Amino acid sequence: MPKKGGKHAEMGKETQAPCKRAKVEAACSPSVMSFESPDSLFGSLISPIKQEVFFREYWEQKPLLVQRNAPRLAAYYQSLFQLSDLKELCSQGLYYGRDVNICRCVNGKKKVLNKEGRVNYMQLKKDFDQKKATIQFHQPQRFKEELWKIQEKLECYFGSLVGSNVYITPQGSQGLPPHYDDVEVFILQLEGEKHWRLYKPTVHLAREYNVESEDRIGNPTHEFVLKPGDLLYFPRGTIHQADTPLGTSYSTHVTISTYQNNSWGDFLLDTIPGLVFETAKEDVALRTSIPRQLLMQVDIADSTEKLSSLLRRLADRVENTRELRSSDMKKDFIMNRLPPCLGCEADLLTPGGKLPKIDSKIRLQFRDHAVVTVEPDQENSVSGPTPPSPAWAGSAGEHDAWELLYWRETHMMGTEDEAASEEGTSQTHGLRFPLSHLDALKQIWSSSAVCVKELKLISDEEKENLALSLWTECLIEVI
Repeated sequence: MPKKGGKHAEMGKETQAPCKRAKVEAACSPSVMSFESPDSLFGSLISPIKQEVFFREYWEQKPLLVQRNAPRLAAYYQSLFQLSDLKELCSQGLYYGRDVNICRCVNGKKKVLNKEGRVNYMQLKKDFDQKKATIQFHQPQRFKEELWKIQEKLECYFGSLVGSNVYITPQGSQGLPPHYDDVEVFILQLEGEKHWRLYKPTVHLAREYNVESEDRIGNPTHEFVLKPGDLLYFPRGTIHQADTPLGTSYSTHVTISTYQNNSWGDFLLDTIPGLVFETAKEDVALRTSIPRQLLMQVDIADSTEKLSSLLRRLADRVENTRELRSSDMKKDFIMNRLPPCLGCEADLLTPGGKLPKIDSKIRLQFRDHAVVTVEPDQENSVSGPTPPSPAWAGSAGEHDAWELLYWRETHMMGTEDEAASEEGTSQTHGLRFPLSHLDALKQIWSSSAVCVKELKLISDEEKENLALSLWTECLIEVI
């Protein structure tokens, strides 16, 4: 999955599982996607499977194939991305490696056929027709608004970054060798047909991408052909390969992926340092010295009992706390997710309507794109024992339309901001307030509507100023 959302390599192929039912045939044509809410969008994506059934029986467990005979849905899927879109997209300035990869599976290995620099459409089409190369288009949501809408809603639904790649493969050809990925995968067949083979994982819920040799993976557990309108899901770690069968001029599918580095292990790595830091302020056991020469030893067996005791003290602390402070995971999600796709409602990003007063009733806009975080004050040293301050952070609302467009066009692509984040020099997007405002911010976030005078602040002036600050940045509206 490309960085942040996916190295989405071709994932997916199903076959007849002897002991687990992974194939579901839709009894009736599902309706076209519902964008009313993140929940309704995901429900329409996996229809006719119910969400509770999906998460109970399939999520992180086994593949799901939904084969549909639904012309209306097939037509909608085709509108998401077509081979014919490439000519116009190439004219916008695409580059090999960054935007497009050209590849083919040769003798079980991926052969990259990229040229240098800017993509020329005629050369791209020549490689596709004559070399039977697969065109891999990175993060098409940057250019296709309907994919933007889908992925933005899915990011709200999962609370995790969602990336995508489009794969266009000519008949009788295969782009990628058997492999597994580190992401949860949803495949939508857009044009033509694709023959898939899935295999038993060698690494369940894998944390990295890896190619597997044919002699190691055995026989497929699932094998099938995807047609336009069909959907395939499989968990990270599922070994898969796909080819376009003879008789089909070409196949186009989009791979939508999520949950990269989003496990309990990742969350613990993110939150435990802060937990240790905060606990050590109050627990002298964590402030006592380690044994002499411990750092010089190879075997620390003599210290394991002490470490176990300290870990139990941390576990007790977790059981008695209501909030674990995520450090990097939450920032990464907030700063790199897609902005809301507002369409004709882009004027929501311009302050308008009544100013909030002390007697006004207000409500939060872009609820799915707002979060309250508590983090070290950036004016002081982050590494020291500095007093925390809350920040109202979000990927929308406090940015104008140009910034939202910029964020969309860099989504999942890796930017200078991302490099700064990895170096610890970036700043979280959003508004910052004193710690005394934390309860009032949580009150606004958790309420469908709230009166300004009921905000949990001491003075009316503080209440009005908070409301005005949020209103100016289009984060609230007066109702």
